[in-house]
Amino acid sequence: MTVGGRTDEDPWARFGWFMATVWLLFLIYPLAEVLTTGSALGKTLGTAGVAAFALVYIHGFRALYAGQGSPKRVAAIHLPLLVLLICAVSLHIGTGALGMGAFVVSFAMFSLTLVPRMAVLVVTAGVCLLVPWLNGTFRDDFFYTLIVVLVGAITAVIRAVGDRDDEYTALRNELVIADERDRVARDVHDVLGHSLTAVTVKAELAERLIDLDPERAKAELAAIRALTREALGEVRATVTGLRVARLADELDRARTALDDAGIHVELRGDASVVDPRYRLVLGWVLREAVTNVVRHSNSRTCVIALGGESLSVVDDGVGIDGSRDGNGLRGIRDRVRSAGGKFAVGAATDGTGTELKVVFG
Repeated sequence: MTVGGRTDEDPWARFGWFMATVWLLFLIYPLAEVLTTGSALGKTLGTAGVAAFALVYIHGFRALYAGQGSPKRVAAIHLPLLVLLICAVSLHIGTGALGMGAFVVSFAMFSLTLVPRMAVLVVTAGVCLLVPWLNGTFRDDFFYTLIVVLVGAITAVIRAVGDRDDEYTALRNELVIADERDRVARDVHDVLGHSLTAVTVKAELAERLIDLDPERAKAELAAIRALTREALGEVRATVTGLRVARLADELDRARTALDDAGIHVELRGDASVVDPRYRLVLGWVLREAVTNVVRHSNSRTCVIALGGESLSVVDDGVGIDGSRDGNGLRGIRDRVRSAGGKFAVGAATDGTGTELKVVFG
């Protein structure tokens, strides 16, 4: 919690209250006045009052940092107790108890919203001005007002910085969640898009072969069963963040998918020539590129070329119509950019078909 919202994993939730209570060392001044003023009974009661004040203050900050109820509720319980204890101590030492008002202001700054905490500061400072004025000790006790205002200003700045830090942390967590959501959506799309395309192609092939070559049709159906099981495993791995696209495996899958679709594939280079830093990204790119070739290109040939820092997939199909990228292309474009590469897709250099190209470095 911040004061009131940090999680248990944050060490401030367990120990932050200690930093807030270090300032209780300044209670030595009213305690010194208690011990040097009045009768033995008065000293005992005054000391008990100062000790009780310290305990309530500590308990209040521990409750705030541990999230034991809303900050407003914690303040509603502890602030009146602190004020009552100041009044009780003042019966023994008079205006010497005004310095304890700084702790009330400090507690209010960390437990209340803007308007109430500023009201507490104004009221406390006003009391520290008015009481000495009425008692005729204004010249000697004016410094209590300065202490209260100074403590209020310092704690207000600390609270403001803490609030900004909490806002930053919350925003960062939202971005992490959004990035993870995008990753899962992108990976599931790539996994299912490729797998379902391969299943569709094999199902169509099995349908054509069921009368002509039943044994081959059975083999294709068995391959469909294996593909669906593999896709299920990949989706589960994607959701848990364990899914990776190995370039060598994707090359084998690409060759099989294109062959099944009746598209001749020409492979130039292999996974070993690619810089290891880029193999994972290029594996995902190759998967989506081949899926699009099988689905949309109506091509007869497809050339896959690998370099140390590049990949290109070129088909001789119908080409692209200039429409906006689909989810798949947007996903791999984001992957490539995140890895520091350049992504381009457009008409092939000979004017027919489509060329998809990725370059790093």
